[in-house]
Amino acid sequence: MAEDAPTGERTEDATAKRRNDFRQKGQVAQSKEVHTAAIFTILLLFWFLYVPVFFKEFSTVLILIFQSTGEVIITPSKTMEYAYFLVRKLGLLLVPLFFLVATIGFFSSFFQIGWLFTTKPFEPDISKFDPIKGIGRIFSKKSIVELIKSLCKISLIGWVAYSTVANNFEQALTLVDASVLESFKFLGRTAAIILAKVCAVLILLGFIDLLFVRYEMEEKMKMTKQEVKEEFKETEGDPLVKSQIRSIQRQMARRRMMAEVPEADVVITNPTHISIAIRYNPDEMHAPVILAKGAGIIAMNIRQIARENDVPIVENPPVARMLHKFELGAQIPEELFKAVAEILAHVYSLKKIG
Repeated sequence: MAEDAPTGERTEDATAKRRNDFRQKGQVAQSKEVHTAAIFTILLLFWFLYVPVFFKEFSTVLILIFQSTGEVIITPSKTMEYAYFLVRKLGLLLVPLFFLVATIGFFSSFFQIGWLFTTKPFEPDISKFDPIKGIGRIFSKKSIVELIKSLCKISLIGWVAYSTVANNFEQALTLVDASVLESFKFLGRTAAIILAKVCAVLILLGFIDLLFVRYEMEEKMKMTKQEVKEEFKETEGDPLVKSQIRSIQRQMARRRMMAEVPEADVVITNPTHISIAIRYNPDEMHAPVILAKGAGIIAMNIRQIARENDVPIVENPPVARMLHKFELGAQIPEELFKAVAEILAHVYSLKKIG
């Protein structure tokens, strides 16, 4: 169980901060097999649709070159001119494929990890030039796993291609007496079947690899109990310091509250341990307001300040206990209006007599 694990063992799930730190460093669960499967599959589908246009345009270019070569003297400079013309036209024809590859590469990453831009992976790291560590990375667990994955992929794709060719081998033997066009059609169909099966294999491998790299990343991001505690201290602050801050805040609030007591009209008490300072100004307030309250030593301090400032003190345990339940600065609730009004009326009558 996690409670029985050694201190240095990574048993705790990664926190949001740790996940964000990994992400900012570019360390995310991204599968290369998903890239390969997406690019290969969509590019293949596009190529089958684009190939008629490609060969039509490319044939036109070749015809133009062959026609013009019969009308000019072939020199080294003219040959370079034709080569440049051919490469330029071929490049223009391949632009849609290059654009498609870039687009697929972007979206295959985006759908795996979302939007992420960081320069951390490109920052120089002297430790990468350490030959001993370099040899360690070559023979590391990750390198061995990647090698096994690559061998499995190559073996599986090779088996798919071989089994497809083997299944059509007898039909291929009949092409000896077939026309060139029929032979090309057969080869085209066989190649299409092989490529379609390879795409299916790559998609399956990409899905499995994505699950694996995500599991691997989760394991890598796991934390020890000590790391969780240290991170909590960094993000939330040291509990001892926070406790001291809260204590200072309470003291300041208490001093402000005590400063309000001289402005009270009356202090209602429970003879044993509760004091509630009340103020009411009909011109400014809809109902009486609790200026100060407290129990124990605080209650005694409130009474002391009230005596020093000639604020009347009235003992009424039921009302004091009820008022103590409400927040500082709150207005007296309607159900206590009558009781508090009677106390205030009594206080005002004493002041008139005085």
